[in-house]
Amino acid sequence: QVQVVESGGGSVQAGGSLRLSCAAVGFSDNSYCMAWFRQAPGKEREAVAAIDSDSSTVYADSVKGRFTISRDYAKNTLYLRMNSLKPEDTAMYYCATDQAPNLDLWGGSWCFSLPPTTGYWGQGTQVTVSS
Repeated sequence: QVQVVESGGGSVQAGGSLRLSCAAVGFSDNSYCMAWFRQAPGKEREAVAAIDSDSSTVYADSVKGRFTISRDYAKNTLYLRMNSLKPEDTAMYYCATDQAPNLDLWGGSWCFSLPPTTGYWGQGTQVTVSS
């Protein structure tokens, strides 16, 4: 059974950094795309960044230049390095993974727009940024 487990969340002051990790357990198919999402209280879940099997990436405008998504294929692990954190980055961060339904679709885009009812999702890790 596939499980997706996030870790690395915590509380930091504005301007600080955190690195989130996401371990995908139960499968080792590197053809899957992976993505980070976040949801703040009272707001809708939003995509933060996604990475395809060829390591191509896409980012939300709000995090470009501050966050970096990467993956370790040998460890089947996804990372999100977050620098210059702002109070508005405070949210529950979720990891998700799936496989694009056909080869014509770029996996990064597929995972970036993944609905919560599709693919495999973790339980989330909380990030709190204080001013």
